[in-house]
This record gives sequence, structure tokens and C-alpha cells, in this order.
Amino acid sequence: MKNIFFLFFLIPLLVFASDTDSKPSTIKKVTVYLNGASIERAASIKILSGENTVVFNDLSPDINENSIQISGLKNTTVLSMGYTIDYLEKGMLSEEYKLLQTKLDKLKKQKNEIQNNISGYQKELELLEKNQRINSDATDLSLVKVKEMSTYYRTRVTEIKNTIYNQNSALSELEKNIQDHSKELYKLEDDRKKRRGKITVKLNAKQTTNLSLAIKYNINNAGWFPIYDIKAKNTNTPIEISYKANVYQQSGTDWENVAITLSTGDPNTNNLKPDISTKYLNFVSRQYKSQTPIRRSSHKYNPTVKRVSGTVLDNTGLPLPGVNVIVKGTSNGTQTDFDGNYTLDIKNGEELTYSYVGFESLNQPVYASIMNVQLQQGSTLEEVVVTGYGGRKKRKDDSDFNAAVQAMEEPVPSFTKETGITNTLFKIQKSYSIPSSTEEVTNIEIETIDLPANYQHYAAPELNENVFLTATIKNYEQYDFLPGEANVYFESNYVGKSIINPQIATDSLNLSLGTDPNVVVTREKLKNYKSKSFLGSNRIVDKGYKIEIKNNKNTTVNLLMEDRIPISQNEKIKLDDINTGTAKYYKETGILKWNLTLSSNKKDQKEFSYTVKYPKDKRINLD
Repeated sequence: MKNIFFLFFLIPLLVFASDTDSKPSTIKKVTVYLNGASIERAASIKILSGENTVVFNDLSPDINENSIQISGLKNTTVLSMGYTIDYLEKGMLSEEYKLLQTKLDKLKKQKNEIQNNISGYQKELELLEKNQRINSDATDLSLVKVKEMSTYYRTRVTEIKNTIYNQNSALSELEKNIQDHSKELYKLEDDRKKRRGKITVKLNAKQTTNLSLAIKYNINNAGWFPIYDIKAKNTNTPIEISYKANVYQQSGTDWENVAITLSTGDPNTNNLKPDISTKYLNFVSRQYKSQTPIRRSSHKYNPTVKRVSGTVLDNTGLPLPGVNVIVKGTSNGTQTDFDGNYTLDIKNGEELTYSYVGFESLNQPVYASIMNVQLQQGSTLEEVVVTGYGGRKKRKDDSDFNAAVQAMEEPVPSFTKETGITNTLFKIQKSYSIPSSTEEVTNIEIETIDLPANYQHYAAPELNENVFLTATIKNYEQYDFLPGEANVYFESNYVGKSIINPQIATDSLNLSLGTDPNVVVTREKLKNYKSKSFLGSNRIVDKGYKIEIKNNKNTTVNLLMEDRIPISQNEKIKLDDINTGTAKYYKETGILKWNLTLSSNKKDQKEFSYTVKYPKDKRINLD
């Protein structure tokens, strides 16, 4: 009878176990897109004959439910599949988090012990003071006794106060240490680990079967962005470009020792093609705004950028002061200074908006620590809200970008490159562990290549008297570079940052390798030119410039130098007496070009001039 009872007791448990069963799964492969990632998990399960409910838990809370796929089902049938968030289940803590938490607990214990010691010494001080008052009231104490007691009180009180002082100093240092550890712990905390996702699948099997399942799904809180190291030993050697990927993910689940594939695709891009229809002209109100096309963005959001600096130029290349630069969707913003420069700390947000009266507004993702932009003049004036901002604090330059990156000192891994119609895949042969973190990124080297380059110095002294060393690379398309920030090294020295943007419509890649202080260019007005005169109702302005070039290097320099003569957009503004000297002059644009070859320690000088005539009651943007 007891055996029968025991059997009946077990039956509900067996039914329950086959009805709903939580199964572990492991991340094996990850395809990381520029924005988002595709996760592939593996699970080995045994299902019984009939209907089975299988739960895969401890998953990311931001899974795109429509992307879930399960393969390896053999002859079983999927009856239903659903994805939910489990707020009661907590994610696994990393070993780093556990170790840091243990250290923090020890520090807090030490703090408590010191505070207790200080409290004990303070109580002893209070007791000594009370005893001293009682003894001072006694009339039968001899003078010798009074001196002995005074000496004891003085000595002991001094010892206690010195001890309390030292303990307070140790406590202050300990509190700083606790604060630092708490900040590090906060970095490792991830809100997504506090809420977990789970996939529930109902399967029907004709017989008991062992399955090796692959569960695939997409998440949004992950991605990668390119970063480059550009190295040139001298102007006689090829350029070495290290193409790297900075991978980040905030899925709430650490990726442990997984196979990584990098994709240049972006599944979040709107893939619906536009349909153009007939456009009808009609009268409209003054509030009508013309429709602007969706601009192609060649940059992707970089989550490690916490501070952006740059220069805003107009469509002629001159700096624009007073441009509003705002983190889109926030009140965090600033304005460009007189030279068009700005600096903005990025507390949150992924996109910057640049706006200025009379120019088209521009939105750019926060893609690099240096973001120089050029605004285009609008066809009509649009209403722009001008916001006043408080004074900006000047800060020391942030540490090099690489300091914010969790650099992985690895040899260049081999990969199998697959080029598709719309994207490129880099299958990295080495497995990587990538933590879920809001602070860290993992650096993966894709490849290092040497490319022949044409080196040339460049100067545009009207805009900037610095001379820049440039390198032009042809036939770069085969390497599938993406727009990204680059660390530039020349002659083994770090010279600054540059931007690689291969998506511009040119047949060559132009790189700026920094300024060369040993090539000097100065531009000044010719002294023998009168500035203004009058002829009837017109004002006449004579303009003439002298440009001096000096090569202080011990090698020959090839220099491309550019300047310009303005172009009139009004028939009442006339340009005459144009003298371009030895420059090549492009009348359509007004650009002047000199291709110069300067031997070591040699000088050269160029001049050009022109006359502008316009009504004397008008002002023009001549300077």
C-alpha cells in the first residue's frame, strides 16, 4: 500500500517535469552589426512523447521577438512560441563583480572598525574629563598628588587626541577608497541584468527524442564601430593602416568565449524604397516648409565618446560663430565661438543637431571625439530657436581615445572575408569574451595592410597658416573601410586624430597626417595697395596679398597651396584687374592653386591681386 501511495505521489511530479522544463543554453556565435547583433545559442534537450513546454531563461531583456528562430527540431512540431520578461529572475554576476564586491565589503568592515575605535576613544575622553572635574573638587589632595594627576591627564588626553586624529585620517582615506570601489562596481552593474528575458516553446513529439537546438534572435543594444591606426615612418615608405573594430554590448548577458562575425550591415536601417509621384505646384502660406530628403549618414554612433570638439564652417569654408550645437532630445548644448569652434560634454544622447539662422540644420550621430561639420546655406530663412547657454568650463584634454578602450594585445587574427551584395562579413577566427557593460568596449583587430601613398604638403593660408602633411591612397575600395576615427602616427610620434571617410565620391582616399612646423607659410596684405577709393556712386576696393613660403626641413618638400578670389553673385558687385601671378586659376570657383617644389632651406613668394567695385551705400562680405 505504501508503494502504491508513493507511485501516485510521483506521477504529478513526472507530469509537471515533462510539461514545463527550464533548459540551459549557451551563446556560441554572435554576428555583430554596426547597430545591433544576432545571437545564436545552443541547447541540448530531451523531450518526451506528446506535448512538452520548454523554457530558455536568463536571456537578454531586449530581444526582438519577431526575430526568434529555432532550428534542429528533427521530427518535432512547434505548437507555439513566446517571449516574455521575468522581473523576478536575476542575471548571473560576473567573477569581476563578485571580487570587487568582496573587496568593497572588507573596506566597509574596516571603516566600521575605525569608527568604533574613534567612538571608544571619545568615550574615554569624556570619562577623563568627568574624573578630572571630580578630583579638582577634592580638598584633601596634596600638591604632589595634584601634579601627578595633572601629568597623567595631560599625557593620556594628548595620546587619545593624536590617536583620534590618525584614525580620522585613515578613515578619510578609506572613505575615498570605498567611493572609488563603489564607482567601479557601478560601472559593472547593468540594469538589464536585473530583468531577464525568457523564451517559452511548446513542442509536440511522436516519441522521446534528443535534440540539439540552435536558438537565434536579434538584439539592439550592441554594435561595433571602426577605429584605425595610421602609421607612416617617413614620406618614402607605404602607409600602414590597422583596421580595428571596437565591439560593445549591453544585453545584460556576458558573451563568454564566443565566435565573432563582424558585419558592415545595419538591420535597423529603413529598407522600404521610396515611391515618387507627381509634384503639383500651388500657392502656399508663409508657414510652408519645403520637404528635405533623408540624407545618407556615413557615420554610426560611438558610445565611448563622452566629449566632442570641432569646428563649424559655412559653405565657403569660413568659420561660423554662434552656431547652436545641441544633443538631440536634451537641453544640453553650447554655441560656437568667434572662430567657429565648440566643445560639448556628452552626458547622454546619441546625436548632435547644428542650427544657425539662414542655414540648413544638420543632424549627426556622435561618432568621434572630433566632429567638424559644414552647414549649407538655406534657400529660405527658417525659424530657429536661439538658446543661451552658461559659460563653458575649459578642461584639460581627455586622455587618448585608446585609454577608454579595453585594448586587447593580440596578434593580427586571420579571418575569412565574405563580400555580399549589400554588406561585408569578417569572420574572426579567434574566440572572444565580451562583457555586457555600459563603459567597456572590446578591441578586435581585423587586419593590418600596407598601402602605397602619395605624400604632399598642403596649405590654405587664408583659412589656416599651418602646413599639413597629407597622403593620397588609390585603389582603397577593396578593403571595405568604413567611416571612422583614426589615430595618426608619423615618424613613430603620435600626431593626433584624423577621420577616414571612404564614402565620399572620389577615386582616392585623402588622409591628413597632421601639421608640419618645419614648413612655414605666411600671408599678408600688399603694402603698396590702397584699401578704398570712390568713383561716383561706387566704392572701389583694391586687394592684394603676398604669400611667403619657407622650407626649414633637410629634405625637399612638395607643397600644394590654395587661395581664392571671390566670385560675385550680384551684378552690382564687379571684380576687375584680376592678377593671379603664377597660380592656376579656376574662374568658376575662384580657387587659386600653386604646386610648388621647395628644396631644403629654400624660400619662395607668391602674389595675387584684384579690385572690387560696388555701390558705396552698401556693405559686402569682403573680409
